[in-house]
Amino acid sequence: MSQRPAPLPAPRTLTRHLPMELLAPDAAVPIDTTVDYTSRDPHALSVAFHLGDGDPVVWRLDREMVLAGACAPTGLGDVHVLPVDGGRVLLRLGPVGLHAAVLCASDPLTDLAHETYALVPRGEEERHIDWRPLLAALRG
Repeated sequence: MSQRPAPLPAPRTLTRHLPMELLAPDAAVPIDTTVDYTSRDPHALSVAFHLGDGDPVVWRLDREMVLAGACAPTGLGDVHVLPVDGGRVLLRLGPVGLHAAVLCASDPLTDLAHETYALVPRGEEERHIDWRPLLAALRG
């Protein structure tokens, strides 16, 4: 007899519009940015950069990395978060030499990351992931 999986908790979300700046070689350019969190992807913050009329450019940041990067440089691969002067963090997104550098105020970003733990506490992330689509695809 197969055991039924526990039901998924209801999905919960957070959305914030946070001012950010793209650091160009000669200027800092304001970017319309939206940061989203959904309990269905409990480890990640989705940062959407709205550039012009096209689809936004979306980067996924680990919520633990955001909190750690506000205190000390952290990151791996194409995503790095570093504290900088003036209560800000620098998001370095992309491969070395071809990355985008984006500045934002540390407090609003880390406040949002902290709020995610009220929706999905540390250690309970796996309960919120819907594994059924992946399992169905693997079964063919």
